[in-house]
Amino acid sequence: MNWAAWLVWGFAGTVVLTTLMAGTQGVGLTRMNIPYILGTMFTANRDRAKVLGVGLHLVNGWIFSLVYVLAFHVWGGPTWWKGVAIGLVHSAFVLVAGMPALPGLHPRMASEQRGPTVVRQLEPPGFLALHYGARTPISVVLAHVAFGLILGVFYRP
Repeated sequence: MNWAAWLVWGFAGTVVLTTLMAGTQGVGLTRMNIPYILGTMFTANRDRAKVLGVGLHLVNGWIFSLVYVLAFHVWGGPTWWKGVAIGLVHSAFVLVAGMPALPGLHPRMASEQRGPTVVRQLEPPGFLALHYGARTPISVVLAHVAFGLILGVFYRP
């Protein structure tokens, strides 16, 4: 395994993924702000949550990029299409299993069963994160495919 390449391209892929997610929110494709959601898991302060969330998202991306790199090694080496395939699987997992489970982990997020409270004011994402907009799945899939594509093209063992 090439640790330096993993560190560089895992970070680069995560920066692109995070930028695409923020950009799609900025242009109105989605209302979802993953760094904000992550940050509010640890602080109620909105400004600190955004900064903390970006840092957490970068660390999470690095960890996930390690999974991609390990999959490349098991799967016979990296290629663009393997990165895209893993990105599609990753985004499907995030949308189908991760997002609906998020209210159970997040101390400030309402659930679909219990609704908002004084503390739990964030809207739950729901299945495919559709509560954040009908085009949210497009945003998530594009960002994760770009992440996998970057790793598949540029990571070299």
